[in-house]
Amino acid sequence: MYIYPDNAALQYSGRIDFDCPAEPVFVYAASYVKLIFTGTFVKVKISNRRNYWTNYIGYILDGEQGKFALDMEQGTKVYTIAENLESGRHELLLFKRMDSCHIFTLYGFELEDGAEIFLPEPKPERRMEVFGDSVSCGEVSEALEYVGKPDPEHDGEYSNSWYSYAWITARKLGAELHDTSQGGIALLDHTGWFMEPDYLGVESCYDKLEYCPALSRVKSWDFKKYQPQVVVVAIGQNDNHPVDYMAENYQSEKSVYWRKRYQEFIEKLMELYPDSQIILTTTILMHDKNWDTSIGEVCRRIDSSRVHHFLYQKNGSGTPGHIRIPEAEEMAEELSAYINSLGDIWR
Repeated sequence: MYIYPDNAALQYSGRIDFDCPAEPVFVYAASYVKLIFTGTFVKVKISNRRNYWTNYIGYILDGEQGKFALDMEQGTKVYTIAENLESGRHELLLFKRMDSCHIFTLYGFELEDGAEIFLPEPKPERRMEVFGDSVSCGEVSEALEYVGKPDPEHDGEYSNSWYSYAWITARKLGAELHDTSQGGIALLDHTGWFMEPDYLGVESCYDKLEYCPALSRVKSWDFKKYQPQVVVVAIGQNDNHPVDYMAENYQSEKSVYWRKRYQEFIEKLMELYPDSQIILTTTILMHDKNWDTSIGEVCRRIDSSRVHHFLYQKNGSGTPGHIRIPEAEEMAEELSAYINSLGDIWR
């Protein structure tokens, strides 16, 4: 029995490219498709476009999490997620663990003949979006032996958006998440680490459905398709590369320009999301405090009851490497508590 991607019983979440409904393209970390079915096995048909690293797909089947590596070669392949299942009803959440180190196209699921599929419960009415970098994607989050230490050598196997503070926060709050984050990204083009040596910034990617020219044709996103009540902007961690001009001189021409462009970006989000609460923050990864001071200055300039500046207890001083699951849990606990403190914002 074959379940095509445009089957009404499938539930999707994330900024996913549905220009061809029978061949949706998963771009952003934490994007998912949910399938509830009966039968003793489930397979998925996927084609992968790889940018770097070994690419993994995550899944949760009947409450148990797993992953599988995608073939390095281009082309469509069928992957067995599970077989020899007990008869009865099963729930599968297939999700994108990683950022645009790859994108993949879904062509459908294979079930045993005579299997049944069921409509899942509706998605939450609460909606969040996070604009961030690798920390917001959960990069290297599963390297548990390296808590508080530099990252180990890796090939993508430790990255898991399920354990990003962003998705953990959404689950704590009972909210749907669009995690429009990208590892290495900074606010401005020609800075950060994403798409070396030309470096694309948030300013070129935030309004895109597909945004990585190394993988696909760049496409624009229609913001009317998803209106979150809460938007978290966690940008400012990678902006110190290749030069940490904010640390060197808070009032330098580049520093002043960054604050100007950051303010313009936040004001643009306010236009796109007229009813959203917007939270400005960075992360607990090490960075100079002048970046957070700049964000606070911009927040005061905007002077809106919808825009807030939030700092973690360990802001900018937590770890020399990416955060691991325990640290993501701590961040999510603080962030969800702060969002709850804002009152009735989920209308």
